[in-house]
Formats: sequence, C-alpha cells, structure tokens
Amino acid sequence: MPELAISPEKVGFLIEKAREFDVKEGLVDPDSGSNGADDDMIDVLEDDGTDPVAREITGFINALSEDEQVDLVALMRLGRGDGTIEEWADLRREAARGRTGHVANYLLGEPMLGDLLAEGLDEFGLGPSDERITPIH
Repeated sequence: MPELAISPEKVGFLIEKAREFDVKEGLVDPDSGSNGADDDMIDVLEDDGTDPVAREITGFINALSEDEQVDLVALMRLGRGDGTIEEWADLRREAARGRTGHVANYLLGEPMLGDLLAEGLDEFGLGPSDERITPIH
C-alpha cells in the first residue's frame, strides 16, 4: 500500500470545509436588503465571491508542503476515478507535473471536492479523523 505525505487529519479538515463550500450557490438575490432573520438566512448560502470558507481552504492548502499538495490533488483524482490505488505513483506524477502553484483554486473548482477526497482516502483504507484540525496561518 502506498504511503501518503498528507495526514488523514488534514484531509478530514479539508473534506469538512469543502462540503461547507459545496453547498454554496450562485447569487439569486443580489439586491437583497432584507434582514437575515426575516428571510431565514437564505443569503448565507449564496456565493458572492467573498466566501470566508474559500479563503480558509485556500490558506490551509497554501500552507501545506509541496508533497502534501501533490497528494491532495492525487487523492481527489483517485476519488474521481481517474486511476486506481495500484496506479497511485502515476496519479502522483501527473499531479506533480500539473502543479502550477494554484492548487487551491484548482481543487475549489472541482464539484463535490469533499466527497472525492473522502473516496480517495477510502481507497487507502483510511477515513477522515474526528480530531479537529485548525487552519495554519
């Protein structure tokens, strides 16, 4: 079984945050002037480009080592079905070759990122840890 450079705890944190980000939708009421309590806080699910969860994910990913970032991309691709656990070395090589420094933007552009990372961990026989990880600043 291949080794991961990134800990399941860190991936678990990203899974949790990615799932928070995935529930966002496009702006449907850009001129909303209502009180949040009056409209059941519906605007909180709209992505207006200033999403603090996206900033938190980006900061966390940018603070990871290069090897951890490569593993994260490879895990996402493994979870997406781009390869198998037996092809892990190839998935990692492709992820490293495609690394441009904008890993967070690339990953945040992937629909269902949290689920794909969870699937990737599952292929390793690992699950995200229940231990809380705080973002690195």
